[in-house]
Amino acid sequence: MKREVNSKEAPPPAGPYSQAIDAGAVYCAGQIGTDPATGNLEVGIAAQTGRAIANLGEVLKAAGLGLQHVVRTSVFLTDLAEYQEMNAEYSKHFSAPYPARTTVQAAALPRGARVEIDAMAVR
Repeated sequence: MKREVNSKEAPPPAGPYSQAIDAGAVYCAGQIGTDPATGNLEVGIAAQTGRAIANLGEVLKAAGLGLQHVVRTSVFLTDLAEYQEMNAEYSKHFSAPYPARTTVQAAALPRGARVEIDAMAVR
């Protein structure tokens, strides 16, 4: 059985997809650094990374979980030269044992974002 997970504290989906699906594990759609209160994209890679992770945290909270339950993430950057700065901010939000992670460069992201992060979490 699967159920949709939604949080009003995170930006709404920009298309025909769910913020997350709970199917035993919780699969979160990618989040970019949009401030849900203003609808504006944060400025700079560190701020966008922090906001994307905060948005994921709000979606996970709606599923009864938190960032400590994340076992895997995917990080999409428009410029791998920003990897170190993204990584420094990312490390402020997760602790050991860190989630498994893939980081790749993408040609473009929605709304001109510089980073998008998705996650999978388990209870």
